[in-house]
Amino acid sequence: MVHSQTNGDDAARSHRDPASILQKDLIVVSNRQPYQHRYEEDGRIEVDRPAGGLTAAIDPVMQQTDGTWVAWGDGEADAEVTADDGTIRLPPEDETYTLKRIWLSEEEVDGYYYGYSNQTLWPLCHGGVWKPEYESRHWARYQQINERFASAVAEHAASNSLVWFQDYHFALAPRQLRNGDDSAFIMHFWHIPWPSWETFQACPQQRELLDGLLGNDLLGFHIERYCENFLTCVDRCLDDAFIDREDGQVRYDGRTTTVRAFPLGINADDIQAASESIDGSFWQSFQRDHSITPSTRVVAGVDRLDYTKGIVDRLNALERLWTTNPDWREEFTYVQKANESRSLIPDYQDLQQDVEDAVTRINDRFGTNDWQPVVYIEDWMTDEELAGLYRHSDALLVSAVRDGMNLVAKEYVAAQTGDPGVLVLSNQTGAHEELGDQAVTINPHETDTFAAAITTALTMKESERRDRMETLRHRVRANDLSAWMTTVFETARDLQ
Repeated sequence: MVHSQTNGDDAARSHRDPASILQKDLIVVSNRQPYQHRYEEDGRIEVDRPAGGLTAAIDPVMQQTDGTWVAWGDGEADAEVTADDGTIRLPPEDETYTLKRIWLSEEEVDGYYYGYSNQTLWPLCHGGVWKPEYESRHWARYQQINERFASAVAEHAASNSLVWFQDYHFALAPRQLRNGDDSAFIMHFWHIPWPSWETFQACPQQRELLDGLLGNDLLGFHIERYCENFLTCVDRCLDDAFIDREDGQVRYDGRTTTVRAFPLGINADDIQAASESIDGSFWQSFQRDHSITPSTRVVAGVDRLDYTKGIVDRLNALERLWTTNPDWREEFTYVQKANESRSLIPDYQDLQQDVEDAVTRINDRFGTNDWQPVVYIEDWMTDEELAGLYRHSDALLVSAVRDGMNLVAKEYVAAQTGDPGVLVLSNQTGAHEELGDQAVTINPHETDTFAAAITTALTMKESERRDRMETLRHRVRANDLSAWMTTVFETARDLQ
């Protein structure tokens, strides 16, 4: 029985300072860097700061602990402001921690990031939704870049260091670091699903990936099912590993790796504040800019353009609803906010075209002079504008065909500060384990029942909407991002 580290009530919100729990120097390793430097048109160098999410949450912890952050330096002006050893003190106005930038060539990015990370591990871990590619040159680059990151960490690590790897870009680095320095406490959070053995056994590098991750002292996933999948993969692949399922531990190569579920949260207070800061003029302008009449209800979707998000399945369900229930035509508009993602990969280019084609088809089929069924938005929105869209949407459709967690669902809940809407949530998301009983559950592949679920959401009585959303908001606030980090650090402290 793997132990989930979910906090179930508002006691979790007393943990407001995760940095106070740390007893060691913190070294964070991520593909994405917290600050990026770029050139303005006049040649001046400007810095882009963390825009939200995990990066923004870790940043203040780093500032309090004078830690080191190791990440890919992908900004066009990064090299000009960085010392010869690849380091820079940040933030610019108060230099309280060190960013160590790793420089990667286009060829290295193509193999390590676009290749093995996103064309092998990403589809593999999402259960074969898209066929993984196993190219030896991509694997070689992945090994090489993981070794480079591990070496950079070793330069800064000491016996009192806590090294925290983030995500699937660094499956090999924990073991590589461990082989060079056995004194640091190493932990890792895997932000995407871990697949079943039936899926994972197809990977030619299965043993190397498991060996790399078992270089960690603590390995975290979003939910218990991913932990169980990982332990099963270890059991089936590594004959010399001893698995204790009751305690969620693996004894391997003379060390113990503890495997835990830490459901990731969001900055609920910040999203609520952003929602409350939006006045009526924003929504009036939004409706006017997108030709949505004040009497027309709004259903929303907010996604990266990724094939795991089920956007085409969602559009198919909407088309089915407007086809089989003509009374819903002109009753609501669907707003799809889409963020371009990994556009250099052909599969993602194809997806973007499929989405745009579906939007055009639906609008041509059902649109009138006074009503556009689907509004498709690719333009950037501020945090406040996005919170305003959440707040004023009568329902949010989350139709991922596989998703490690899905934080958009939690953002929508946190932004419901007015007349509450309804969360329509795929049962293929990690978030469904926490929120599913108060959402309208869908299987994104079942088009007819998906269409019926949209009707259920739009016809739900106000009293039921309020009761459901009150429960959801309580959970999202109790298990926010600060509580998540606090629990991770407390677990690490207890294991040392």
